[in-house]
Amino acid sequence: MNEMRLPSARRAILDTLPRETSLFGRSVESQFVHVPNGHAKALHPDTQLVVGMRGAGKSFWWSTLQDPEKRHLISERAPRSKLTETTQIAVGFGEEPRPAEYPSRDVLEQLIKDFEARIIWRTVIAKALGAGILADGQLERATWQEWVTYVEKHPEQVDRLLFDRDAELSDQDSYWIILFDALDRSAGDWPTMNRLIRGLLGAALDLRPYRRLRVKCFLRSDQLVEREVGDFSDASKILAGRVDLAWPSTELYSLLFQYLGNSETGDFRSEVEARTGWEWPSADSIWIPPTKLSDNQREVFHGITGPWMGKDRRRGFPFTWVPNHLADAKGQTSPRSFIAALREAAKDTEERYRNHGWSLHYESLKRGVQTASRIRVNELQEDYPWIELLMSNLRGLVVPLEFEEIAAVWRGKGVLEQLQARVEGGKEKLPPARLDEGEVGVRQDLEELGIFLRLKDGRVNIPDVYRVGYGLGRRGGVRPVRS
Repeated sequence: MNEMRLPSARRAILDTLPRETSLFGRSVESQFVHVPNGHAKALHPDTQLVVGMRGAGKSFWWSTLQDPEKRHLISERAPRSKLTETTQIAVGFGEEPRPAEYPSRDVLEQLIKDFEARIIWRTVIAKALGAGILADGQLERATWQEWVTYVEKHPEQVDRLLFDRDAELSDQDSYWIILFDALDRSAGDWPTMNRLIRGLLGAALDLRPYRRLRVKCFLRSDQLVEREVGDFSDASKILAGRVDLAWPSTELYSLLFQYLGNSETGDFRSEVEARTGWEWPSADSIWIPPTKLSDNQREVFHGITGPWMGKDRRRGFPFTWVPNHLADAKGQTSPRSFIAALREAAKDTEERYRNHGWSLHYESLKRGVQTASRIRVNELQEDYPWIELLMSNLRGLVVPLEFEEIAAVWRGKGVLEQLQARVEGGKEKLPPARLDEGEVGVRQDLEELGIFLRLKDGRVNIPDVYRVGYGLGRRGGVRPVRS
């Protein structure tokens, strides 16, 4: 393919890529919905456990599946998902408050004192499935305490409800799926959250014998420590069926081109068609990237960025450089970080290099990674406030380095003692799970979160998506964010 330049891409990026990368349970417009091949299995009714890192799409799918129009779109784009127009969706827990559909964290913390967690979630399921049928409508204005009490004392009525509704759905050739997300909002400490997740997995297992009733749980990987949440009979039947929301680089670029191809002006589509002859198919006013584009993502992206990350090939190639510098220690890149980096790169190019020959300047791509790293660090702070105390004290160090150097900094500044004091004072939400194991335990916690990478020689490396935001250096790497 001859060298391609796509000058309209900068404007398309600024017009279509969202400024706010966290959806907070909201969905996106239909024309921007992309279904990665690997996610079709996660959306299948028979998949009850879906696992992903922060920003991988758990809350996105939780929200999107509730929209009949988007379920129809998914069924067309990803027929392997087996979602149909008759699929019925209910909600069992999520980030936004819905007191009529599920109990809040405060209510759950009261309920867990008196009831088995599995019974609590079984109540949520039964109420969503047929509140009017259960108890002949006597509990219409009941509290959650009264609902759970009823379900606990009337197992036969609940079984009959499940059996009858399953039979009805089978006759209709339909599924009923109840969605659970944001379980980190269900409790303020690990033991309580682990009990609730263990109970939810047990409730999901209860529905497995039915043909058309399903639970779908969206969990972070750190919430699925099997020794904590999988210690019940036949737990393996749920755990073995987990599907991880992975985003290989090809899917990240497919998502990008889905956005750019549906910009209001249509200039990006027109430019690609003019330079390649590839026509974009359209369905219901939604433009789909042509197969030829999917097979030639590198060439098209380099038509946006230019071929190199500097003045020559020694600096690397943008197509691989961008996702590699946004990956965590497990090699996973979140679409949220990818989108944030590219939008910032477009904004920076517009401000600093407006007359540059390509839509995105390579220096702007580096600044985009800095912005994505800052966002990623802020997200970690929201989910795991304790990480800030551990990592901020490492600012200025250069990686890779021996773990003993890190441990010496923590000891010298009394970091673990400060953290323990916050835990004992009730000020630390969900502290490191292995804090009682000291420095070695905390290192393992950071490795499981994808922040620390243990090299073959035992040294610690930190991927750029975290290193830059936390102010650590690496020879020849993207400059850290200055405090």
